[in-house]
Formats: sequence, C-alpha cells, structure tokens
Amino acid sequence: MLAVFAVLLVLTLSLVIVRVATVGLSMTGLSKDLAHFQAVSAFTGSGFTTKESEEIVNHPLRRRITIHLMLLGHAGIAVAISSVILSFLNTGNDNWLKLTGVRLAVLVAGALLLWLVAASTHVEHLIWRITSWALKRFASIQLHDYTRLLRISRDYVVSEHEIRPDDWLAGRTLAESQLAREGVLVLGIEKPDGTYLGAPNASIQMESGDCLIVYGQQETLDDLDSRRADIVGNLHHVMAVTRQLDVLEEENRLAATRRRDDGDDTREEVH
Repeated sequence: MLAVFAVLLVLTLSLVIVRVATVGLSMTGLSKDLAHFQAVSAFTGSGFTTKESEEIVNHPLRRRITIHLMLLGHAGIAVAISSVILSFLNTGNDNWLKLTGVRLAVLVAGALLLWLVAASTHVEHLIWRITSWALKRFASIQLHDYTRLLRISRDYVVSEHEIRPDDWLAGRTLAESQLAREGVLVLGIEKPDGTYLGAPNASIQMESGDCLIVYGQQETLDDLDSRRADIVGNLHHVMAVTRQLDVLEEENRLAATRRRDDGDDTREEVH
C-alpha cells in the first residue's frame, strides 16, 4: 500500500510543479493556455515542436523553467512507474488478488480526487495567487497581464491574419487599407523570412505571405479574413467603416451620459 501512496504523492507534486511552471511562464508574457500547454509538454517529455517552442528556447528565463520541468518530469515519471510496478507485484501472498483490488481502488479514488481538485477553478485561482506572490517576492519575474492591458473582452481579441494572394489587403499599404477606420489595429507584421515589424508605420506595404498581428472586434476580424480583392471586398470595407462609426457614436453617447450623471451627482452633493 505504501507504493500506492507514493504514486499519489508523485501525481500531487507533478500537478503542483506544472501549475507553478504555468504561472512562471505566464509571468514572462505567454498566454495562460499556451503556458500551460508548454509546461505539460516539457514535464511529460512530449516534445511538441511548435512555433511557440522557439519563443521558449530563445527566452533565457523560459528556457530555464523548461529545463527544470524536463528534469523533474523524468524523475517523477520514473518514480511513479516503479511504484506502480512494485505495488502490483505478486509477493506470494495468498490474498494477493484481494490486496491488488484494494490497491487499485485506492489508486483510482486518489487519482479521481486529484483530478477534481486540479479541475476546480477556486483551487486554480488560489494556487495562481500564491504562486504569483511567491515568484514576484523571491524571483526576478515581472507579471505582464496582456489580457488585462488590452481589455480582451466584449468580443475584442488579438488575432493573426495571414495574407493570401487574393486577399483584399494584398498589395496595399496600411494607409491605403484604412484599417483603423474599421476599428482594427495592426500591432505587428511578420514577413515570410521571419522578419518582424513591430508597430508598423502607415507606409508599410502588405504582401502575400505576410502574417499580421491585429487587434479588434472578432466580427470585424472574421470579415477581414474572408475579404477578397474585388468590388465585394471594397463594399465590405465600407460597411465595416460604417459599423465602426456607429460604435464610436454609441460610445460617445454613453460617455456624455456618464459625464452628465456625474455632474448631477456633484450638484446634489453641493446642495
């Protein structure tokens, strides 16, 4: 039975290690989902080769976290496998079958409990707060909450848009495309050769094969992704500009209402 508890202990430590690594990677600027995926990949030794993996390797702190994950992952998996084998080996006891059933039940129940705890949002938030505090207190990591900074909510997202030869954007400069009038901001452009242009100026020409990092409402970005270089594409651009004007008008109306309400509250306090 001791080996079964050793397995559960290894699983518990593994979950904690992956959670801590996820927070650490997120604090270097990775999104929470991507950080969790990379942490699990490194800890389990899955070895996924993705474009994001280059960002891990080329970043000193992320690389250091990943190395520790790989080492701890190999040690933990080896201990877990050996413990399982030792737990279910036939030791010659006449009650071996009964004991095996009990051990299996304890192992399954413990693993299920760990899964429920790991899936709990309350536990996740608690671990996130504790780990964030500890890493900021004892390590040289600064938290970059890009989701909060960019206000990625209410249908506003950051997305990638790869330009195809027949795209409406192909061959146009940023000034000619007037994407800002649609409520779309181009944060960066990655060229086919890997060159990255951050905060590109209006004279940059977009070409087939370029990958745009854009910020805006999901509906507008979806329309832009399907827009082609023809009269229908031009019509979609005009419609998108009109929608954005309506959005700005509504925002200005709400702002004016808030200012008026704040003024009324101030006058009431004076009286």
